[in-house]
Amino acid sequence: MTGRVFLPVHSSWASVLNPFAVEIEEILESISDQEIAPSVNHIFAACELDLAKVKCVIVGQDPYPTRGNANGLAFSVNPSISPLPASLRNIFTELVGDMSIAYPKSGDLTAWRDQGVLLLNRVLTTRVGESNAHTKIGWQKITQAIAKAAADQGAIGVLWGKSAQELSNLFTHRIEGVHPSPLSAYRGFFGSKPFSRVNHDLERRGISPIDWSLS
Repeated sequence: MTGRVFLPVHSSWASVLNPFAVEIEEILESISDQEIAPSVNHIFAACELDLAKVKCVIVGQDPYPTRGNANGLAFSVNPSISPLPASLRNIFTELVGDMSIAYPKSGDLTAWRDQGVLLLNRVLTTRVGESNAHTKIGWQKITQAIAKAAADQGAIGVLWGKSAQELSNLFTHRIEGVHPSPLSAYRGFFGSKPFSRVNHDLERRGISPIDWSLS
């Protein structure tokens, strides 16, 4: 693929993304006059991870709309962001309780990606200042193909909430639950132990577990 937006993408994703090259360019053209989150060069940050190394797919909805927050990885923010978005705070609360580790010092989840966690939003962009602004411009078809490629090689799907669970049929190995947002976290997200469950599944299949610590 050509174009600066694709420069960070690992070459292993070429066969997945090349068929959508025209559609991606059309989507980008349709939002070219907007201030978007994340920045253009980080839209495909999740796919900087080698497809062959994907162990787990955590599916988000769309990027944080606050200027400067989103870094292209689902639920992740740039290292300097404080306070953290509410959903990420809830994720970290569950992480600490599940894995008995220190509360992360940063909301940047790049370390998870680098260990094989594909942090994939269903919708890869939004307009700064507006959630769900780009839900109808075509991203879901592309992110479904990305998720399917990972699922086809045995990756675990971590599917929180309705939007993520639209992909449940793709995954043989999956963990489903409520979204970690403040509106739903107390309805079953807290105490669901998704991180230890992922590692248990990986170890059961002879795959090295993920070090979820971010401190």
